[in-house]
Amino acid sequence: MEITPACYSHLTSSLMGLAQGKLAVVLEGGYCLKSLAEGAALTLRTLLGDPCPIISKVDEPSLSIQQSVLSAVYVLRPFWKCLQFQGRFDVSKVGSKKEGTYFVPSVTFEGSDVKPTTFATRNCYPVQNRETINLLDQRLDKLIKETSLAVPKHRLCFVYDERMASHRNVNEPGHPERPARITSIYQKLLEYGVLDRCYRLDARDATREELLWLHKADYIDEIAVTAGKKQSTLNQLERQYGSIFICPDTYNAALLSAGSSLQIVESILSGESRSGIGVIRPPGHHAECDEAYGFCFFNNTALAAKYAIEIHQLERILIIDWDVHHGNGIQRMFEEDPRVLYVSLHRLDIFPLKPEESDCNVTGTGSGAGYTVNIAWPKRGMGDTEYLAAFQQIIMPIAYQYDPQLVLVAAGFDAAQGDPLGGCKITPEGYGQMTNMLSSLAQGRVAILLEGGYNLDSISHSMTMCAKALLGDPLPTPRFEPLNPAAVSTIQRVVSHQQSYWSSLRFHVDLPEGDVLPPCEVNKKLLSIEEQLEQLQLESSAASNEEPETITEGCVLLLEASGVTEAPPPKTLQEFLLLQENIEAMTQGKLYSVVPLSWCPHLEEHVRPDDDTIHWGLETPCSSCQDRSENWVCLSCYQVNCGRFVA
Repeated sequence: MEITPACYSHLTSSLMGLAQGKLAVVLEGGYCLKSLAEGAALTLRTLLGDPCPIISKVDEPSLSIQQSVLSAVYVLRPFWKCLQFQGRFDVSKVGSKKEGTYFVPSVTFEGSDVKPTTFATRNCYPVQNRETINLLDQRLDKLIKETSLAVPKHRLCFVYDERMASHRNVNEPGHPERPARITSIYQKLLEYGVLDRCYRLDARDATREELLWLHKADYIDEIAVTAGKKQSTLNQLERQYGSIFICPDTYNAALLSAGSSLQIVESILSGESRSGIGVIRPPGHHAECDEAYGFCFFNNTALAAKYAIEIHQLERILIIDWDVHHGNGIQRMFEEDPRVLYVSLHRLDIFPLKPEESDCNVTGTGSGAGYTVNIAWPKRGMGDTEYLAAFQQIIMPIAYQYDPQLVLVAAGFDAAQGDPLGGCKITPEGYGQMTNMLSSLAQGRVAILLEGGYNLDSISHSMTMCAKALLGDPLPTPRFEPLNPAAVSTIQRVVSHQQSYWSSLRFHVDLPEGDVLPPCEVNKKLLSIEEQLEQLQLESSAASNEEPETITEGCVLLLEASGVTEAPPPKTLQEFLLLQENIEAMTQGKLYSVVPLSWCPHLEEHVRPDDDTIHWGLETPCSSCQDRSENWVCLSCYQVNCGRFVA
């Protein structure tokens, strides 16, 4: 096997979101001491809350692994609703299927038919030559050396500044994107004691140079001149944009929101903090390079990614946008850039209503082809079950293959239960589980940056649960409901468009309808023989002080039937049956052994037949094969059979 020690840390982390973190890891096998010790130590560090070490990019799964996993899915899917993502096809029409798009399970056994009678425990393993041992040792040393055990001083940093609440809709005070969004989150973090466990960063303005990384100068100037202007003038400017309100404090709040996201990234990438949350507004993921749009002015999350690229020279940044609305701005800014993998989970049937940009078949352009993943739900009603399914089936496999150096979450909570705009039903526990899954990536370098979300109770509880997940707190179990069929179809569509870019999605092929596997049968006759041999082997040493039972008489009878009259030297029954040639004869169906039962129930009801009904004797042939050796008679029906048949 080729599992590295670091992989066990990731396997452990994936289990820690279950059972409210009640997890016990118990040592079993493992016989390469250096690898065993390293794997056990990294597993323990994960249980203690340390970040998962980075593992190398995940290669394409081998054909053998694909077959094993798909066979397991095929056998288990009648019992588990979570295994319904592979398509189905009529196996009688397999000839019309394109190779690589389907899999037909089969039962094969590659090995000896002879079951060992004993299993050695010493001097029984393959002997490795010195060269192989040295190569393995060098490889383990390299893996150990490359495994970073550094733990940042602060597990979670956060940014919040009340000045961002000054941005408000003067003409419509009840507008959903209101200042109370961030103040309610801040109060909930205080109430749950989360802020006492966090490292608070000072908010700062984004500089003009930083904004120019993604936004055009004319657009920046256009927003900048709104500062301090009369509201009547700003009302006219609002009408130039889509779904935008502006007040005299909007520009300053937008600068703070963008700059604060950069503060979090700097704290993480400098090694000061492992992860961070940004309680910021106005949001940003709809903002284009030259246009304010959808409550957004400067693209906070996109600027955070660009900061990591420009200042820290990162090459692989994963952006997860779970806002219920498509993040058109982020996508457009990086659609040709493979340094950013953008994944959006959104409803296709609501704002911004541009399916040509946000549907599942939009995957990026140029060198960025495959680095845009749109999981576009066709309707309302998606919840924990559907979002976690998307994570397990699409996001995490792709993310592990991409191997990000930083994870940014455009954390809109408008897909939460009770949101007035989203129409979905993710619970705070669901957001916590998604955050926990992402925290196994990039050594835990995860930044949660607030985007949308307009139910104050939902967003405050949801952001708090994300913070608790990043702090390593046990997570409550999400609310699982029957999987929405529309979500299954969406996931299948996404996979169909992304499979050519990501080999980690190779498990999504069609499986046969119905049962194409033969029934599980056990050769009772062969099993009985093998069990007898095993028992004889176990008893052979214990019988040394007893008079051995010989089989000379039986041998003579068999030899006479073959025309041979001279008997071989006596052998014990154990010696006779354990001869290799006799074992092979029995397993091939050429030699049979019948061990008498200690009691026959027919004896209790046996009545000797009248003399004229007796038609059998010592030479009576078997009623089935006419063989005259080793025959027996049933004391109930008086039918004669040979040793091949056991009643």
